[in-house]
Amino acid sequence: MTSTDPIYDELCAWTLSLGDADFVHQHVVDARMLQTATAETKSIGVAFALVGLHLYLERGFTGREVQKVHMRLGRGGPPWPTFELPAERGALTHESVIEHPEGPDRIEAIRRWCIAVWAPWSSQREGVTAFLRERRVVP
Repeated sequence: MTSTDPIYDELCAWTLSLGDADFVHQHVVDARMLQTATAETKSIGVAFALVGLHLYLERGFTGREVQKVHMRLGRGGPPWPTFELPAERGALTHESVIEHPEGPDRIEAIRRWCIAVWAPWSSQREGVTAFLRERRVVP
């Protein structure tokens, strides 16, 4: 699926081309979703992205592990929770990430971007954790 943002598309193409076991691409998708979410964004998209960044940054999950959790959660269950959208979404963007050279520097820039995006959403930590416990993803 192609977006209307060629810079984001370039970043996605690069992360998908890595074929890495950690699947860093998942973090790019989650950060972008949270950074661009609006009141019209489906609650499943926001919930999945919050779960992804929470598991990555606070519980040390790889992108591949996050992807597996997403697949498990996608099998159904109670309705998707609604999370309050923060006014601020992080100063770093995919545009700042793509400026870094391909390789470890760019992967680290993705991590810093995720941290910047998660910071304003981290007030939702309890709701995300409760959702993950309800769905028996975490104890």
